[in-house]
Amino acid sequence: MSEENYKKHLYALILAGGGGTRLWPRSREKTPKQFLKLFGGKTLTQITAKRFRKILPWQRIYCVTVSDAYKRELLRELPGFVPGNIIVEPARRETGPAHGIGAVYIQNRDPDAVIITESVDRLVKPVPTYLKTLKVAAQVAYDQKVMVAIGVEPRYPNVGYGHIKKGAEIDKVNGVKFFKLEKFVEKPPLALAKKYTSSGKYLWNAGQFVWRADVLLASIKKHEPKISSALDKISGAIGTENEKEMVARVYKSMPKISIDYAVAERDRNFVLVSADFFWTDIGDWKEVWENLAKDNVGNVIIDGDEPGGEVINIDTSDALVHKDGRLIALVDVDNIIIVDTKDALLVCSKSMAQNVKKIVQELKERKDTSLL
Repeated sequence: MSEENYKKHLYALILAGGGGTRLWPRSREKTPKQFLKLFGGKTLTQITAKRFRKILPWQRIYCVTVSDAYKRELLRELPGFVPGNIIVEPARRETGPAHGIGAVYIQNRDPDAVIITESVDRLVKPVPTYLKTLKVAAQVAYDQKVMVAIGVEPRYPNVGYGHIKKGAEIDKVNGVKFFKLEKFVEKPPLALAKKYTSSGKYLWNAGQFVWRADVLLASIKKHEPKISSALDKISGAIGTENEKEMVARVYKSMPKISIDYAVAERDRNFVLVSADFFWTDIGDWKEVWENLAKDNVGNVIIDGDEPGGEVINIDTSDALVHKDGRLIALVDVDNIIIVDTKDALLVCSKSMAQNVKKIVQELKERKDTSLL
C-alpha cells in the first residue's frame, strides 16, 4: 500500500446537527450542546474541528449541520472554516442522508476522496493515537475500497450504545489491528450488555466510519435507492444557479434513516478497527461529570453565562453543579446533578441522567417552546 496516495485525497466530515436533549436545560434548540463551553472554555465543535486541523487543512474539513443559524455559529467559533464546506440540511433526516450529502459534496471536489467521519459530540484521548488510528483506517479504506467501522472496547455494560461483534484479526497496518466485522447489534438491554462486555467479543459502536466517497455512495445506491436518487440530483446541481433550490427540494424527499440502518447493518464490505484510545460520547450530564476535573470529594462545578454565583456544599460528594449567577446550597445529596439556568432548574440523580430527554419530550407535548 502506498501511504502517500491516500494523504492527497484525505478529508474529514463532521456531523453537527444534534439537539443534545439530554443536556437540557443548558442545551436548547438555539444553543445545542455542540456550542456550549463545558470543557476548558472550549465548545465540542471547537475541540472536534481542531483535532482534525492537526492532520488536515481547513479546505479539506467539511461539516453538515441543520440550520443557517448553526452555520453562522460554526463560523463564529471557527473563523478558519471554509463557508462553502459547511452544508446546511434543509430538514432533519437522520445520519444516513447527512453522510450521503457530505460524501456528494466532497466527491464533487475530489472523485478519489477518502473521508474520516466524526460526530461533533465526542471526546477522545490521547489525540495522537486517535489520529494515527484514523489515518491508518483511511489508508486501508482508500487502497482496498472497504468501509472501516471504529469500535471501542467496552469499559462497562452500556445500554445506550449499539455494539459490534468482533471476528478474527485479518490484518495489522502500522500497529493498528483490523478485524472481521461479524455484525452490528442494536442497543442491548442490561442483561445482554453484561454478556457482551464479559465475552470480550463485542465493542461499542462509536458511530464513526472511514470510507471512500465513491464506495459509500455505491452502498447507498444498493441499499437505499431513494436516497441515492436524491443525491444524484443534488450532485448534478452543485455549482449551478439551481443548487440551493435543488438541495432544498429533494433533500426533504429522503427517508429519515440512520447510517447504521441504511448502510452499516446491511453491507458486508466492512472491516473493524478496535480503537486503542479512550472514547466517549458526551450524551448526558453524567458523561460531562465523568470528563471534567473533580474536587477532593468528586464534585464538578461549572460556571454558566451569568457572572457570580456560589456553591455551598455540606457533606455532598460526586455531584455535578452548573451554577448561573445565584447561590446553590447542597446538604448531603451525593451523586446528584443540578443544572441552574435563568428560566429552568434541573435536579436529578446522576445514575438517571439519560432520562433528562423525557423532560424535553414532555415540554414538546405541552408545546412549551420557550424552554426548548
